[in-house]
Amino acid sequence: MTHYRMECDSMGEVRLPREAYYGAQTQRAIENFPISGRTVPPELIRALGLVKWAAALANRDLGLLGNASKTPHPLEPGQIDALIRAAREVADGKFDDQFPIDVFQTGSGTSTNMNANEVIANRAIELAGDDRFAMEKPIHPNDHVNLGQSSNDVFPTAIHVAVARLVHGRLIPALRRCGGVLAEKSKAWQEILKIGRTHLADATPVALGQEIGGMARQLDRSVGRAGLAMEAVLELPIGGTATGSGINTHPRFARKLCTLLHDELGITFIEAADHFEANAQRDGLVECHGQLCTVAVTLFNVANGIRWLASGPRCGLNELRLPDRQPGSSIMPGKVNPVLCEALMQAAARVMGNNHTIDFCGAAGGQFQLNVMMPVMADAALESVRTLAGAVAAFTDLCLAGMEANPEACAAGIEHSLALVTGLSPYVGYERAAALAKEAFETGKTIRQLCVEKSVLPEAELEKALDPWRMTRSEGR
Repeated sequence: MTHYRMECDSMGEVRLPREAYYGAQTQRAIENFPISGRTVPPELIRALGLVKWAAALANRDLGLLGNASKTPHPLEPGQIDALIRAAREVADGKFDDQFPIDVFQTGSGTSTNMNANEVIANRAIELAGDDRFAMEKPIHPNDHVNLGQSSNDVFPTAIHVAVARLVHGRLIPALRRCGGVLAEKSKAWQEILKIGRTHLADATPVALGQEIGGMARQLDRSVGRAGLAMEAVLELPIGGTATGSGINTHPRFARKLCTLLHDELGITFIEAADHFEANAQRDGLVECHGQLCTVAVTLFNVANGIRWLASGPRCGLNELRLPDRQPGSSIMPGKVNPVLCEALMQAAARVMGNNHTIDFCGAAGGQFQLNVMMPVMADAALESVRTLAGAVAAFTDLCLAGMEANPEACAAGIEHSLALVTGLSPYVGYERAAALAKEAFETGKTIRQLCVEKSVLPEAELEKALDPWRMTRSEGR
């Protein structure tokens, strides 16, 4: 029994695995791009299936698939139903293993679009009760599955759908959860006083809750930025076909498809305002990832700040205690490291690198009516969203949720800090306060001890001037 079959495309015969649902054009792409071993992300495959599903429904409702005057090979109602069902199965991830093409491929994504067309056509033939191994395809990858479409508008549409879906479904909820946990810690720690730090040097006191509250606000803003990232990809190029002119598609096709996607996903996709812009440029994806990069910067900052505050436990700041997750050293017994902080920081760094890739591809890859670097842009963008969502979720649940304050370490830094001298400036002036700080450092005395010895202020005024709680808020707050 042979393990191969022969299929034809416009260039001739191709030998491919007998049981594969993909066809000749996919096999050619497998042979042409033996590059990285990294295939198109599953989120993009499923988004492409969803776009094909919506396209089949739209073409059915517009009377195109079964109309002999609209297509050279009209389908029977049962075949149309099979086509819709097959596309849905791809959207549901049932045929992920039938998409073997390397992500470094033709820059328009034509290979992957045809991969989807072939898989859906062959599966639809099978569902309709026909022979999918026959040379003549009763449900054709181009004539039926790709009806009213081009790779040039379908592939970027699928990218937008995949990215928006992942941001909406995974990243935004993860960021909200992270911000919520930080807000809870902030509220609980408002009465824990600690020393502030600027330039990694002692500064005026703050409440630990104030410090963590600033981080919670960073996450709140990150949720907003993730929303802006999603908004940047809501315009879909579908309907522009090859160059943006809309040749060979129905004028209502794109609007119907957007409506179907909205009803399915709860995300308000709209037809592009200008199809020539939407086909030619990937500025929306560049803008989207720019917002994601800002989120990555924020997450790196928060994770690194918490890592510093938890440093120690005896020779660092030790103002926070993080859950012990795993042994930290193969040579130093008992050492425990802030592994979740480090994982999130690395994830953020990867996103920043991806941002450079997307910026370059957006700038250099678009000429005239098409950007020819879309597959790698899609791969980078989806990796960024997936990685950020996973890293921040793990950081929240495995680190932040169990994070505790160390009030003793926080309190110990207050009296020893030279920054308390700032409270004296309104009473004795900047220059004398600076001299007191220098003398306290040189003698090893605290500011309070030195001021008492030198009778700098009456006792009541000195207590007021050096009250660390008074320094945590401006007058009237």
